[in-house]
Formats: sequence, C-alpha cells, structure tokens
Amino acid sequence: MNPAETVRLVTDSGVVGIVRSDSAERAVELARQIWAAGVPAVEVALTTPNGLDAIAELAADVPSGCLLGAGTVLDAATARSAVSAGARLLVTPTLAEDVIETAGRYGAATVIGTATPTEMLRAQTLGADLVKVFPASQWTPKTLSDVLQALPQLRCVPTGGVSAADAADWIGAGAVAVGIGSALTKGPDPAAAVAALLSAVRSAR
Repeated sequence: MNPAETVRLVTDSGVVGIVRSDSAERAVELARQIWAAGVPAVEVALTTPNGLDAIAELAADVPSGCLLGAGTVLDAATARSAVSAGARLLVTPTLAEDVIETAGRYGAATVIGTATPTEMLRAQTLGADLVKVFPASQWTPKTLSDVLQALPQLRCVPTGGVSAADAADWIGAGAVAVGIGSALTKGPDPAAAVAALLSAVRSAR
C-alpha cells in the first residue's frame, strides 16, 4: 500500500484506532479486535513494551483492506525500524521533521503531531501526509473549525481525548479523521464501541 492509498483508507474510514498496551501480546490481540470490529487503520504505539515485535507479528497477517501503523515514533531511527517491521503509517506526537523525511524515503505515510496552527502548516509544508492535532483535549471542534477557515488545505486528525461521543463534532468541524485509543479498547465491548464510533463519523459527513 503506497502513501496515497494509505491516506485514502484513513480518510475514507475517518478513524485511526490506537493500541497502547502493557505487552506486545495484548497489543496484537487488541489490534486484531479493532480490525475485526470494522476500523481498517490501526496503529500500535511504540510505548508498548516490545511494540516493534507486535508490529512485526501483525504485519505478517494484515487483513485485506486494512492498514498497520506505528505510533509514538520519535526519530528517524525508530521510523526506519517501524517500516522494517511492517508499518505503513508512521504517527508522531510532535513535529518530527526527520520522521517525515524517513517516511518519504521508504514509502510510508505520516500523521505528524502538532499543537499550533504554525506547526500544523509547517508539518504539511514539509510533506506530512496528515496533521495530527495533539492533544485534542487542549482544543475544541470550534477552534479547529476556525483554524481551517484560514488554512483549509490542512488535513487534520485530532487525537488525544477524542471519544465516540464527540467524534462527529470533530469531523463536522473539518477533521478528515480522528484518532481514538482507550475509548475503543478499554470498554467491555470493543465491537459495540467501534460500531457507535463509525456510525457517528458517517453521520457527520
């Protein structure tokens, strides 16, 4: 899957499912649950112990039409290792310019973390495929909407504090997708949580 196809899959579904766990084994289990529930794009955060091992195991059997990414990618070396393990999407918490460069070199797509409109525009100018608005809990959908009035070219993915309950508000404000982690994986019924989320995203479009 090339970067353009990766971005299309993320924006078509409107959701990136985030797996952050206390073990690689649990991360693999959660990623497969999210895929099975209907979210095609899943990232495994590299704060997960042995997260690269989890990515490598998942990469050996990614379901058709689905996508595997690595989250919390901080630098070029980690980006390269994640791509080698099988990640096709690299997600950062900050504006990591060397990650953008490395992703471009090895054919991976990026969601680059930003906290201000200046960082958002710089990330996209440097070649970020998507711009992660992080943490979204410090923003509101109305704030994002206001920024996009001035910078409509930004392709934003609010992440960090987004829930199924307010996902539609972010999409309605102009976000191309939302990143959601614990709201999908910590409840008693991940499949029901995913179904509610996807329904909310569809209703906002």
